[in-house]
This record gives sequence, C-alpha cells and structure tokens, in this order.
Amino acid sequence: MCIGADPDASRPLLQVHRRYICIVNTALLAFSYPEFVGELKQRVDSARLSAAQAVNRELVGLYWDIGGAIREQQTRAGWGDAVVPQLARDLKTAFPGMSGFSAANLWRMQQLHQSYTSPEFLSQLVREIKPRKRGRVTLDAAESQTLSQAVRDIVTAVPWGHHANLLAKIEDVGEKLYYLRATAKFGWSRNVLLNQIKGRAYERSSLEEKVHNFSSALPEHLAEQANEALKSSYNLEFLGVQHAIRERDLESMLIDRLRDFILELGYGFCFVGRQYRLKLGRKEYFVDLLFYHRFLKSLVAVELKIGSFEPEFAGKMDFYLNLLNETERADDDNPSIGIILCAERDSLEVEFALKTKANPIGVAEYQLQPSLPAGMKGKLPSPRQLEDALRTALPGGPSAA
Repeated sequence: MCIGADPDASRPLLQVHRRYICIVNTALLAFSYPEFVGELKQRVDSARLSAAQAVNRELVGLYWDIGGAIREQQTRAGWGDAVVPQLARDLKTAFPGMSGFSAANLWRMQQLHQSYTSPEFLSQLVREIKPRKRGRVTLDAAESQTLSQAVRDIVTAVPWGHHANLLAKIEDVGEKLYYLRATAKFGWSRNVLLNQIKGRAYERSSLEEKVHNFSSALPEHLAEQANEALKSSYNLEFLGVQHAIRERDLESMLIDRLRDFILELGYGFCFVGRQYRLKLGRKEYFVDLLFYHRFLKSLVAVELKIGSFEPEFAGKMDFYLNLLNETERADDDNPSIGIILCAERDSLEVEFALKTKANPIGVAEYQLQPSLPAGMKGKLPSPRQLEDALRTALPGGPSAA
C-alpha cells in the first residue's frame, strides 16, 4: 500500500518521507518476478563460471609446479625417467580421491613446463610483448620476473585438456602461443580449439598475406588492431556447401549458422543486422551483413561475393562506409570498416582498387570446401583451364576449325 502525504503543512519532513515511501513501493510493484529470477540466475551463472575458472587456474598451476619440480630433480639430482612411474604410484596412494596422477599425465606436466619455459617460447613471447626488440633478447632481473609471471598467467588461464591437445598437435612456438592466448582471451571450448587448429586459424591470422588499406585510412594504433582483427581468408566449411550457390543463399546460410560464423570472424564481433538498410535522399541501399566490433569500437560492414574480386566492389563498399559514418556511427565510435569476402582475389588488383579509397577496407577470401593437401596444389587444372579444355573439345570449338 502507498502511504499518502500528510496534509499537515507543519510537518514537511514527514511529508517528504511518505512521498519517498510511495515512490519506492511503486518501483517494487513495477519490478516483475520473472525479471527478478532472471537477474538471480545470471548472478548464479556468473559465480559458477568464476568458481570454475578459479579451480582450473589452481589445478593447472599445480600441474605446472609438479612438472617444474620433476624437471628440477632430473637436472640437479640426476633422476632418470623411471622416477615418473614411481611418483605416479606414490601420488595415487597418497591421494586416492584425486585423478590426474597417472604416469602419462605426469609426463605431460613435465612437457608442459619444458615447452613453455624453453628459450624459443620465451623469446617469442618477448618479441610479441616488445616487438621492437630483434635478435637475441636480454632481460634484466625485474623483466625476467615479469616474464615468468606472464607465462604462468597465460598457462593457468587455459584448461588442462586444451593443453594436452596443444602439446600433442602443435610444435611451432609462435603457433602454440597464438592458440594459448586466443583460448585464454576468447574462452574457446576444446572442440572450438580443435576446429580452429584444423581450419589453420594461426596461418590465416598471422602468416598469410592480408590485403587492406588500413595503414593509410586509419590512425597507426587503430590500423594495427584492425589488421589483427582481419584474417587473410575465412573458413566456411561448417556450412557444408557442396554445389554452386547464390550470394543471397550464402548469406542465409551464414545467418542460420551465425554462432559459427562469428567464431570464425573472431572475438569482439557483435551482429547488428542482415541486409541493413541505409537511406540517402529517396534511395535505399542494403549492406549484406553489419557487425559492431567491441574493441575496435567500429561498425564493420561485410559484403559477400561468390566470384572473384572486382575493382568496382571496393567503390561500392567505400560508398556504404561513407553512409554508415554519416548516418549510423555514434559520436565516440571509430571510423567504420569494410570487409569484402570473395571466392578469389588478386592481391595486386585489390591493392590498386584500394589506393584511392579513404575508408578502411579489407578484402579476404572464403573457403567453402576443404582445401587440397599441400602436395596437390598446382597439380590439378584450374576452373579456367577446365573451361578452356571443354570449349576446345566441344563441337564448334577452336579445334574444329
């Protein structure tokens, strides 16, 4: 019940209090029970996630310490490999309720510590933290301590099962560090990590040539971040396409598998809309897919093309970005960014097409079907070669003359 205001003007303070109680009661009545339960569920889920992450950090930290202790005893005391099976038996006896102390797991702990304290791994980490350093890296005592803590923080942020997969499947230290940091940052499940490894996410994000004009269209710090967010190619095998497809059908399939597509795009992409409408005077224009990137603080327009890149694609995207910046960009947003996804691209052609564009645009390829093994590349005819051969062989072709 709402308490009314006191009519006696000689008691203004009580009148104010009663009005305040009235407002509070009204607010409580407006707050629905489902919303209340929903908020509590979110808090419970958040607490459970935090607890699970804390347990994981402690567990992996324990395994890290055990692996380091085994290595230290093997180095200083000259213990041989036979100590590991014996240690496994003793730990199982001492802690019968705990799993994870098999001889195979103890070897993984030793391998974990050895892999992530190797000079090659530490040098790779230092180069990424301090990219200006070249060649052999020397650190003072304080920097060495900071580096040791950074390694431990990265390692303990990744679940043990993920480590087992990385240790078994990845040899290159740069690649291993990439997947470690991505898993810690993006919260990849074990299956997502395996799919990213299978899809060559490291090569497509770090090694393969990226084609864009970010360095000329964006401030230096933002250009670097945008370059990191763009991949040279995108793996869309999860769509299961086995035949020719139209652009609108490809778009529909990506929307149906939006979660998988966002995982492939990378962390930070938030979906805004499909066939996003832009108006200019009496005309309407439509962006295939529009995203917002949380860390770039930019709208990201994605245009899908089922064929090879054509220079006019860049002009159209530049036009869309002008409209987005004029009509949709918030005051504190960075300039909008365009990504053109094509079946094929010629890097030189793309470079010339982007030379005069003031807006930041990247052009990447997408892959709908598994790529050929490395040994088979270049040994099968291209679509153009097959087309020429068929044209020659058919009646009325060039050879018939």
